[in-house]
Formats: sequence, structure tokens, C-alpha cells
Amino acid sequence: MKEKIALFGAGGKMGVRLSKNLLKSDFVVRHVEPSVVGRQRLKDEVGLTCVDVDEALDNADVVILAVPDTLIGKISHDISPKLRAGTMVMLLDAAAPFAGHLPDRKDLTYFVAHPCHPTIYNDETEEAARRDYFGGGAARQSITSALMQGPESAFDLGEAVAKAIYQPIKNSYRLTVEQMALLEPGLSETVCATLLQVMRDAMDEVVRRGVPHDCARDFLLGHMNILGAVIFNEIPGAFSDACNKAITFGKPRLMRDDWLKVFDREEIADSIRRIT
Repeated sequence: MKEKIALFGAGGKMGVRLSKNLLKSDFVVRHVEPSVVGRQRLKDEVGLTCVDVDEALDNADVVILAVPDTLIGKISHDISPKLRAGTMVMLLDAAAPFAGHLPDRKDLTYFVAHPCHPTIYNDETEEAARRDYFGGGAARQSITSALMQGPESAFDLGEAVAKAIYQPIKNSYRLTVEQMALLEPGLSETVCATLLQVMRDAMDEVVRRGVPHDCARDFLLGHMNILGAVIFNEIPGAFSDACNKAITFGKPRLMRDDWLKVFDREEIADSIRRIT
């Protein structure tokens, strides 16, 4: 008999995505959603109804907390007395586990799984896959997983659930929780999202200075495409001398000398404290 999953936050945006994908698996899933709006969304979009917390947790093998980071601590502590030894609690982000918000129960398994999202450079041919920027729908994406605590034998179950909720899968990577925190919020949000916002601000500025909006957008996105392909070795190539000189003089103009300190553990911890 397949493992039983209790999915908390089943009617949220992420929860609905997970619910749809779990329908394609052999897992037995019970759905929990406190809000009336969320329960109706789950019913309308997936055709599923919710159960109460006690029914969902009865003999559950895996509990997925598809809820905001700020609620992980409260919900995990609320349900902890109802979980039998050996139950896996799965988190979808490393923030709350990294920050120490989970109950101190050594007999529970804590597993973290987070998607990479579909890569910019891919070989998708179907329109739905090309337009699936988030993942978990039509486009393949890679995933990251960490067994935070629990027996080594539990990793296979956690990875199987992760592959089910984030399907279709490209690659599956095993990391530690600390490594996942380096990737998010460190690499993906503190660095990538910030610099992308800076690029958008820069585009808006050249528009303010007279460049037509559509022209500036096409010019920037086109250069992001080719420059990124070279920088990330998607294609063989090299920048012109002029471009290399622009980078040499532009980087210190835009970036502090010590910007790599955003990956120091205390910096990551501070970032996570702000969001949890």
C-alpha cells in the first residue's frame, strides 16, 4: 500500500499545484486547508475536498507543509503532538528549518525539497512547456532535496514525494539545508532577483531618457539571452574587447568590493530571520 500524505495548505496557490501533481501519483493524499476561499479553490480547480487536521494526520507517513514561511513554526509545533514517531515532515523551503523553527523531536524525519524552476535554456518544444516559467506543470525542472534529520533510508521516500509534487523532473540534486539556504535566499533572491530588478530599473531609466519602451525591452532581453548563453557556457563564445572593458569598469561602479559576503552564514541567517 502506498504511503499516506497529509498536505497542509492544499488550497493555496502552491498547494493547488501540488494537489494536481499528486493526483498523478500512487500516494494516498488527504488535504487540509483552513480558509473557505482555499477550500473552494481546491474544489473548483482540482475537484478535491478537504478533511480536518486529525483525520489528515491519522497514520500519515508524510506531512507536507505548503504554507508561508511565517507559519511553519506555529503549524509544525501545533501538529507535532499528533505525529507518530518516524513521520516525515516535508518543508518546501529551507528558510524555517535553517532558522530552527521546527519542533525538537529527534524521532521525526525532517525533509526539505525545493524546485529550481525551468531553466532559461531548454529544449522544450511544446508551447505550454515553453510558457511554463514556474514549473510543476508542462516544463521539466530540476529539484533540490535535503534530509535534515532522520534515517538515511528516509531519503528515497522524500525524494520520491519531491519528484511527484514538482514533476516533470529534469535532474534531482541532494544538498544539505545549509547549501539550500545558500541557493535561496542567497543566490536566487539576494543576488539574482536584486540584480534583475536593477536591470529593470536601468531599462526604465533609458526609457526615461528617450529610448522607446519596446525597443529598450527587446534590446535588454535580447542581450540577456546572448550574454547569458556565453557567460553560462550554453554556447562557445567570447565577449569583445569593448564588452570586457565595460565589465571591468562597470562592475566596481555597480557592486561593492565585499558583495560576496552575502553568502556568509550570518548574512544568510539575517536574511532568513527577516522573512520568517
